[in-house]
Amino acid sequence: MTTSPFQLISSTEDPALWSHPVLDLFAPPVREHVQQSAKLYLVPSTFGEELEPDEMPIPTSATELPELHAWTMKFIVSVVEVWAGRRQPAQLIRWCHRVIYMELLRKSGSQKENGKIKSIHQSEPLDGICESTVLIRYGSRLRAVVIRFEGVDGRWLCTALKMI
Repeated sequence: MTTSPFQLISSTEDPALWSHPVLDLFAPPVREHVQQSAKLYLVPSTFGEELEPDEMPIPTSATELPELHAWTMKFIVSVVEVWAGRRQPAQLIRWCHRVIYMELLRKSGSQKENGKIKSIHQSEPLDGICESTVLIRYGSRLRAVVIRFEGVDGRWLCTALKMI
């Protein structure tokens, strides 16, 4: 009874190593792929303001914030109503940066009609950041609104809002 080389290999060794002319001494090391848990995090927008260290906004992970699509829909409906003059801008002051809120005040009542939201496209480039494009129909015209939300101090904060 003859024994083949494969019968001498213990069950923990890979038989493919013995079929190749190079022994396992020279086999490339097996690299374990470790799932990276650390992510890039947001550095909150300050719009050039000089803030004291204790006043700096604290980034918040998206997992600790409200569901993104529902939040964006609720926010953009409110903004469209402000632009149409059917809602007070003060209702959005908590959800907008000061600079964005001042722009919202200037554009309050600037649209003649209430727009109809057609679609929302979202991306999350980093944890705690959402960039959205919303298509809105005003009569026969289709307009795009771009929005950026940042997860700051336990809430979504609008740091960019522009109708194109």
